Amino acid sequence: MKIAVASKDGKTVGGHAGRARRWLVYAVDDGGAVSAPEIVSFGAEMVFHNFADDQPHPLDGVTALIAASAGEGFLKRMARRGIDARLTSEGDPVAAVRAYHTNSLPPPKPRPVGGLLCKALDLLSNHR
Repeated sequence: MKIAVASKDGKTVGGHAGRARRWLVYAVDDGGAVSAPEIVSFGAEMVFHNFADDQPHPLDGVTALIAASAGEGFLKRMARRGIDARLTSEGDPVAAVRAYHTNSLPPPKPRPVGGLLCKALDLLSNHR
């Protein structure tokens, strides 16, 4: 399975998935071994907030996406694409991938203000 993790710096799990331009894509085998990441970067036209669902995307084919934050619209949109989008408070990308594989991914931190921002951004995006 392939799991993509939003990561602005390549070292930590990044925030707002709908605006993420850099992703670390890990392959996980049946035994749980995690590969070195493939770095997938793309321009503003391919971020999920700007992207039209009727065309291929560089992250098509991943089983799951992991990020620190995202709006409900993003989560629903990924589900329609057949991608399991998860949010977490885990900061280490490899630890997040391992935790996802074992169904033990820590829940995201509460973000009352950030959550409102995500909802507002969802209204202005293609996430509907």
